[in-house]
Amino acid sequence: MSNLKLAFRFSLLTTVFLLFSSCADEQITAVKPAIIPVPTSQEIHKGTFMISNTTNINSDAEFLTVANFLKAFIENGSPIELQQSKGENTISFVKDNSLTNDEAYTLEVTSSAITIKAKTAKGAFYGVQSLRQLLPISFENGSYLENKVPVQNISIKDSPRFRYRGMHLDVGRHFFSVDFIKKYIDLLSMLKMNTFHWHLTEDQGWRIEIKKYPKLNEVAAYRKETLIGHYSDQPHQFDGKRYGGYYTQEQVKDIVAYATERQVTVIPEIEMPGHSQAALSAYPHLGCTGKPIEVATKWGVFEDIYCTKETTFKFLEDVLDEVMALFPGKYIHIGGDEAPKTRWKTCKNCQQVIKREGLKDEHELQSYFISRMEKYINSKGKQIIGWDEILEGGLAPNATVMSWRGTQGAVTAAKQHHDVILTPGSHCYFDHYQSTKEDEPVAIGGFLPLQKVYSFNPIPKELTQEEAKYVLGAQGNVWTEYMKTSEHVEYMAFPRMVALSEVVWSSPNNKNFENFRERLEIYQKRLDVRKVNYANHLYEVSGKSEIKDGSSYLTLTTSSKKKKIRYTTDGSIPNSNSTVYSSPIKVDKNTIIKAASFDNDLKVSSVFEQKIRLHKAVGKNITLNVEPHPKYNAGGTIALINGINGSNKRFGDKEWLGFSGKDVEMTIDLGKATEINTITTRFHNGKGQWIYAPSQVIISFPGNDEFLPIELESSDELMVDLKLSTKVTSQFVKIKVVNYGVIPDGKQGAGHKAWTFIDEIIIE
Repeated sequence: MSNLKLAFRFSLLTTVFLLFSSCADEQITAVKPAIIPVPTSQEIHKGTFMISNTTNINSDAEFLTVANFLKAFIENGSPIELQQSKGENTISFVKDNSLTNDEAYTLEVTSSAITIKAKTAKGAFYGVQSLRQLLPISFENGSYLENKVPVQNISIKDSPRFRYRGMHLDVGRHFFSVDFIKKYIDLLSMLKMNTFHWHLTEDQGWRIEIKKYPKLNEVAAYRKETLIGHYSDQPHQFDGKRYGGYYTQEQVKDIVAYATERQVTVIPEIEMPGHSQAALSAYPHLGCTGKPIEVATKWGVFEDIYCTKETTFKFLEDVLDEVMALFPGKYIHIGGDEAPKTRWKTCKNCQQVIKREGLKDEHELQSYFISRMEKYINSKGKQIIGWDEILEGGLAPNATVMSWRGTQGAVTAAKQHHDVILTPGSHCYFDHYQSTKEDEPVAIGGFLPLQKVYSFNPIPKELTQEEAKYVLGAQGNVWTEYMKTSEHVEYMAFPRMVALSEVVWSSPNNKNFENFRERLEIYQKRLDVRKVNYANHLYEVSGKSEIKDGSSYLTLTTSSKKKKIRYTTDGSIPNSNSTVYSSPIKVDKNTIIKAASFDNDLKVSSVFEQKIRLHKAVGKNITLNVEPHPKYNAGGTIALINGINGSNKRFGDKEWLGFSGKDVEMTIDLGKATEINTITTRFHNGKGQWIYAPSQVIISFPGNDEFLPIELESSDELMVDLKLSTKVTSQFVKIKVVNYGVIPDGKQGAGHKAWTFIDEIIIE
């Protein structure tokens, strides 16, 4: 072949290659901005900036670590290699002291440059996280194959609403690897969260190496076995397998350094005076009895806690000396929650301390304990955080309160001018169920769907504008009693962590759940490539029973207005030909309604199912002498006679009503004299959650002489059924449910009055 022909063929191949390359470039489109958490302001402009091998990256010295983080992210995610020199086509990090918030940033993308301005490295890092979401998702796992990538031109000005934006993880109940802890920190830092609350000690395991007290790791870090199933399951069963582990101090240092690079502060929690049974198993003399005790093998609250003797304080000071040397942050969390005073009441040493210090009772003794530890921690240049129980008996002088039992603790502390962090179970406990589906993994209880997390406002309405300044922010909690694996932790934490990130970062004026849901759908693809096992309930259908004009209706809803709900009433699975839901469904016979969300003809949700049993009380009037507790009244009093039974597994759903420590009297008006043959109902008997079946139920029929007291036998079953067979005609049915009474010693909640949970009252 002649040189001329070779030259021609080479020229032709080159032309074809360039044509294909040109087509490929044209096919690469910029990612449409859908940033989470939503920025304070953003304005999209025409055009793109092209990141390629000719792109330069430079930074002010203060932001060099952040610039290197971005450089590594781009280069690990693609074939692109950035240049570290000045010139055109540049990504720049610039210090801007005019920004008033230390965590604020601006991100400017033009066709010639990307500029991130910030006052501190934190702000610069958050600018990177927004830029990261403007890059293709494939960068997250290194699968982007092109040697250039367009970035949408955009102007962003952004700063956080709160300065404390946290996620918690309990490693005491179940232990997780260093790799997973780093992954967890990565995931929260992507969402501009800045605090990792690491719950390191518990009754069931001590998880941090303390060199001065080696038995904490040899003994306290391991339990002989673990409870199988839910705590409420009776009788308790165990797996018979030794379980445990701990983090060495070198591993802790590595994790803290990893978090610091991602602008995340790690707050260690060393529990005291309660939740300390594991420590007492290693050093029994630290307890009030001094008797040997095992690391706890089941969940709950235990009576053996630290004694208030001097040897205990010396032990805790020594432990904290080693802990504080590992964590450079400002705070040490000392727990302070769920500390029964049973041992203190009978302990000669504790009673002597009460007398010596002029204390009123054991609650003030706990305040003395916390204040003493706070004074020591303050002397080392640190401050304490405690759960809201530290308010009991008087608050330590400089303590920050983490309010978990609702918001009242936060209100009380803020009004006393103490800093507070909101983490109420109602909105921030990610160990609660997130779906009404029966096949959800076992959880501790409760119901916290994504939309409720998103609706949370960390500023309690009881606070004035001045008092609200003491609210530092909010935190999501992940307690791991029922989470054995890291995959399960991810399932419970995500996407609720994503929703909380917008709660604590974004302005309420910028929040909109429908818009968030659309952005979350995109963000979840980012989680997919990072192999995060998140729960996907985005388009799940839910139902609410209503009574109108004496008839029963079921209202169906889903989180997206853009998706259609299709349903059936014959028990069949809905498909693209099923009836489109448009208004509440009237129920005039025993019915099974099934429904699902559809995007055009594609089913995009699981199937919702609701069985409705029409009986003689459905649609009638019911009155109660006491209201259900607000936490367990989602369905309202009508839930007792709406034809829908509560879950066999989930006793916090909207069909079960919960009453706190009171007798309940119900009167059902059937509208006219009605023949009654049977009355049936059931009570939850979850003793591990302070819920007991009633001791007695008294049924009467006003206007008739029948008076029927029914004694309920004590049972360890999760549910206790009641069925009354009778032949009576009456317009009214009166049912008195007598509360169990005070929970006996040795049981969870001992000394407190029991809860009563009641399901559907069926009259036939």
